[in-house]
Amino acid sequence: LYKISITFHWFGKFTAEKCSLYYIYTALSKPVDLPGIYQFSAMGLLDDRQIDYYNKQRKIPKQLWMKEKLYEDYWEEGTQSRKSKEQWFNVNIDILMKCMRHRESDLHVLQWRHGCEVEQQRSELAFSKGISEYAYDGEDFISFDIAVSQWVTLVEAALPTKRKWDSVLILNQYTKGYLEKECVDWLNKFREYADEELRKASPPDVHVFARKSSDETKLKLTCMATGFYAKDMMTIRKYCTFLPEDEVESTGIRPNHDGTFQLRKSVEIQENEKAEYDCFVSHRNFKSIIIKLGRCSMGLRSGEFLGQGNTLNFSSCEDFLLPTT
Repeated sequence: LYKISITFHWFGKFTAEKCSLYYIYTALSKPVDLPGIYQFSAMGLLDDRQIDYYNKQRKIPKQLWMKEKLYEDYWEEGTQSRKSKEQWFNVNIDILMKCMRHRESDLHVLQWRHGCEVEQQRSELAFSKGISEYAYDGEDFISFDIAVSQWVTLVEAALPTKRKWDSVLILNQYTKGYLEKECVDWLNKFREYADEELRKASPPDVHVFARKSSDETKLKLTCMATGFYAKDMMTIRKYCTFLPEDEVESTGIRPNHDGTFQLRKSVEIQENEKAEYDCFVSHRNFKSIIIKLGRCSMGLRSGEFLGQGNTLNFSSCEDFLLPTT
């Protein structure tokens, strides 16, 4: 018999906080007869959480706080902007199909992702990353290099587009300005609105458990957080030392049916190992620690949960047309 303790800590402030705001536009070359799939659609994502959506009719809120905080004029202007972009995509996907010599009878996809990321630096959020990139049939086509204010591509077919777009200096200036300033302003505004709602939310459920590995000489220790909204960061430590990410198995952040998210991270250990492992999850909106203590022993059944939880208070996130704006 041996013992291994797994402790789960929930910290309000743990690492440098990163936040993101991205918009994704998707256009199909022809309609498809599938429910919920439109020839053109667009969505906004705040920290990977959908906040608005457009599907050929209207731009609509996908979060209650978006509906409550933003007036009707915002949604009407957004609808008109999406309709303009829809026309741009319809024209350009036809142009791309011709220059790629693709048949109109086949289905093709043109996508655009653009947005920004910010990072907490002392008492304020600072711009850290801006992206504006296009993909055709799932392959990178052209993207904006914000460092040099030019469009870049590794696709020969996109070189005429690059030359055309780079020749319009005001386009590149606008793109850089949007990513570094306007996008960040909107991100901060949305984040403020969302935080008001998140502060009302309950802390997530947290669990630790162990199960037999496919290697009979090992156990897999798993930390899990579920029911959270914003981005979280989970790390596993051994004797207070962070394990390298390449030694940790992660599911990645996955959606729950209720609009919240879950994340699991696991590490395999020798069955006869005697060690202490800690599981940390950081989140900007909660100021409590939830501690789960688990003790593992030989013969543990797959998926068996061991331990009890205690909550403590703690004071503490060339024909291709010019891009549409």
